[in-house]
Amino acid sequence: MTDEAMMSTTFDLPGYRVEETKGMCWGVLVRSVGFAKGFTGGIRSLAAGEVPQYTDVVNKARAQAVERLMEHAQNLGANAVLGVRFDSSDVGNGLSEILAYGTAVVVSRV
Repeated sequence: MTDEAMMSTTFDLPGYRVEETKGMCWGVLVRSVGFAKGFTGGIRSLAAGEVPQYTDVVNKARAQAVERLMEHAQNLGANAVLGVRFDSSDVGNGLSEILAYGTAVVVSRV
C-alpha cells in the first residue's frame, strides 16, 4: 500500500483486509458562492441548463471536504476510509454546508 490514504464508497477494498476500525470521520466546510460568481451565476440561472459558476464552487467545496475527511481519518490513525458519502445543506444567508463522511479504518494488503 502507498503512503497515501485510500477511500471507497464501498465497505471493503479488494486485496485489503480491515485490521481495525477507528470510528466515524468527516470533513465539513461552509461555503459562500461569493459576489462575483453569485452575480454571474444568478444571471446565468435565468436560462435553463447548467450554471457552471455554481458547479465550479460545489466541485471545489467537495474536494476540500474530502481533503478534510482524509486528514481527520489520518489523525485517528487510519490509512483508509470506507463507506464514503457526501451530504449538503443550505444553512441560510447564501451559505451551504458540504459534508464528506465515512468510517476510518486501518487496512493491510492480503
